[in-house]
Amino acid sequence: MDVTVKKNLMKTACKVRMGVIEGTFNAKSGHPGGSLSISDLLTYLYFAKLNVDPKNPEFEDRDRFVLSKGHTAPALYSVLAQRGFFPEEELKSLRHIDALLQGHPCIHIPGVDMSSGSLGQGISAACGMALSGKLSSKDYKVYTVLGDGEIEEGQVWEAAMFAAHYGLDNLVAIVDNNGLQIDGKITEVCSPEPITDKFAAFGWHVITMDAHDFDDIERAFDEAEKISGKPVAIIQKSVKGKGVSFMENQVSWHGTAPNKEQYDTAMAELSQQLKELED
Repeated sequence: MDVTVKKNLMKTACKVRMGVIEGTFNAKSGHPGGSLSISDLLTYLYFAKLNVDPKNPEFEDRDRFVLSKGHTAPALYSVLAQRGFFPEEELKSLRHIDALLQGHPCIHIPGVDMSSGSLGQGISAACGMALSGKLSSKDYKVYTVLGDGEIEEGQVWEAAMFAAHYGLDNLVAIVDNNGLQIDGKITEVCSPEPITDKFAAFGWHVITMDAHDFDDIERAFDEAEKISGKPVAIIQKSVKGKGVSFMENQVSWHGTAPNKEQYDTAMAELSQQLKELED
């Protein structure tokens, strides 16, 4: 990846993380941990991959994105704001009554293609979008992000079987493998491992990547572009709470909002990271 492009993506991802902290702090609720672990991925998708247009969010030939793990909406909202779908100021009203941005993605929000939050349902909707594209001879791609705890849901594997059966090679599912879910480590709650072997057994082409290395992210998506005849699953190894030292790898930050002191500390850390990238 070009050095300048990579640095710009890193700076944007840092701003996306700041938006996550801003939103959850002002909401006094929300899910910062898993939002931070997908911030690099969403930054890459919306700034280097997806064919989308903030001025025309619903144009017919756009690529589709479904956040199957809908509780990490703070990250999606933050990246959509950075991309220009709506003002960044909206992030401060996250989860407030009558606000644009509620706790889970809703299709009335510019840039959101599917309401989501009931775990397992997002990938099913993505399958429907991908099949529609096939039947309509459209060139758009469909991307969906799942949590590693989410894939304990049986509906995920029904969708996986469906996607392979219909040869949905216009579908890319990314599993955010940060190893933690609301009740603890995924290996202790109800282990979905081996994740790569499971998707392969269901007929998917499987790729692994480092969720926080833009060179590796680009490598993975370049490989995905070359696959024909079957859906692609990208298993990204990530760090829950990535970017905020006291949140990293801490299950307690799955669904806890920062207080004022924690907000100030997190924003100071991220501001310092951004400053170092801009120097």
